[in-house]
Amino acid sequence: MNSYQLPTGSTLLHNPRYNKGTAFTEEERRLFHIEGLLPPVPLDLQRQIARTFIQLDDLATDFQRYRLLNEIRARNETLFYAVVMSDPERFLPIIYTPTVGEACQKFNHFIGSPMGLYLPISAKGRVRDLLSNWPEKDVRFIVVTDGERILGLGDQGTGGMGIPLGKLALYTACGGVPPQTTLPILIDVGTNNLELLHDPLYTGLKQPRVRGQEYDDFIDEFVQAVQEIFPLCCIQWEDFANMHAEPILRRWQHRVCTFNDDMQGTAAVTLAGLYAALRITGGSLKDHKFLFLGAGSAAAGIAELITLALQEEGLSAEDALQKVWMYDASGLLTPERKDLAPFQRRFAHPHHPAQSFLEAIQDLQPTAIIGVSTVPKLFNQDVIRLMARINKRPIIFPLSNPTSRSECSAEEAYRWSDGRAVFASGSPFAPIEIDCQRFAPGQSNNVYIFPALAMAIYATGCRLIPEELFITAAKAVANQVTQEDLDLGRIYPPIKKIYDVSLQAAAAIAEHIFRLGLARTAPPDDLLATIQSLAYKPCYPSLM
Repeated sequence: MNSYQLPTGSTLLHNPRYNKGTAFTEEERRLFHIEGLLPPVPLDLQRQIARTFIQLDDLATDFQRYRLLNEIRARNETLFYAVVMSDPERFLPIIYTPTVGEACQKFNHFIGSPMGLYLPISAKGRVRDLLSNWPEKDVRFIVVTDGERILGLGDQGTGGMGIPLGKLALYTACGGVPPQTTLPILIDVGTNNLELLHDPLYTGLKQPRVRGQEYDDFIDEFVQAVQEIFPLCCIQWEDFANMHAEPILRRWQHRVCTFNDDMQGTAAVTLAGLYAALRITGGSLKDHKFLFLGAGSAAAGIAELITLALQEEGLSAEDALQKVWMYDASGLLTPERKDLAPFQRRFAHPHHPAQSFLEAIQDLQPTAIIGVSTVPKLFNQDVIRLMARINKRPIIFPLSNPTSRSECSAEEAYRWSDGRAVFASGSPFAPIEIDCQRFAPGQSNNVYIFPALAMAIYATGCRLIPEELFITAAKAVANQVTQEDLDLGRIYPPIKKIYDVSLQAAAAIAEHIFRLGLARTAPPDDLLATIQSLAYKPCYPSLM
């Protein structure tokens, strides 16, 4: 941007995209009329990072650190990303899970500088106008939630804005997506959370959630308005209730560039863990049987992708489905049950009723159990010990978030299986040592998938996102797991390498996009080099 186009004076210091804070040079201070508005001696980005680390270390809790980082993000975007990208292993759990769960719960009491866009259903018929108010005109990615099913915490109303804000920070910090191309959105259709409805500080519509045709029409208006205002934009759906998540995705996935991270991103990262686990257990995917604890939209998304991957290995659709079973609060999914949603019926198989999850394991003899129940400690000692009895290397994936909702901890899985579990969780667990053996448990974190997918979409101008791209993404991540990782029990690459892992995966996904003819651009000679050149890097440009 030419200097004459930039804001000046205090306006520049309040513009997070161009503000450098104390890093403005003496010449820039004179040119943009901010001389005297800052301490006289410039401090470069590296010293700003060091100062931020001191501030963060002085705070007592990760929620306080979350708040400080978001305050920095609101005033100096470059510094925010420079800090986060300097140590992703440290900062990802602060800016997203598990800390973001607490942030969503406290959002209305601690709301800071406005970030993102709110679309209340009271504005129906005017969604296009509200989208037009966003200052950036080349938006490529929207993450949107209606706040109804935030992580494992339920209805958080407008507090759910913490999720799109966090997700899009990861688009940039982990996948190199330029932050100016991203837009977090909260669709406010009311809340059924009585605590919020009675809270005088609640910032959302104080009414019960709108359902039915009125809800569907508002979602349709939103999608259509996005196509008009931001025609190159990809929409990521996040933390919608089961009753809405699957129908919204199916309605739009073959018409616009869109995906549901809870369903498809979770599915892809779980499949990536399974592909890597095969290097420990041996055999191929079709040699395994999968039993889910929980049968919501996340479970269905994982199960659908597993069945597609099984078909890719040569199984028929019917045989692939027989490899996938589900158990929820009402027991095994069987055809006789009258309470099943349409997306669950595919995974309902004839079987006598199991009285417990333990009995289901005994009957079905699964090689892998996958927890998406959001109910903690259901993978108890009896469950883990039984899995270890029937499998030499049992695959144990407690995927529920946040940490307080995990079906078991890493220590429990390793200790109760005598160190033989192939483990991955949805929330992070610290490395542990059991009987002189060190384990570095892997986190089945969607961050391995959606930033890479987004970068591939950005580089290609992808028009649609077919399911097979998620299998490609899963393989691309699994292929970057080293033998050293596997020796520590880690079936995902270390988070500290997430930026490079994402760009490598983005190249594989982009290659597939070009092969399918879904790109708006021509394939470059060197795809990885092109993606690396497009990727955002946090540094201050010269404004002279």
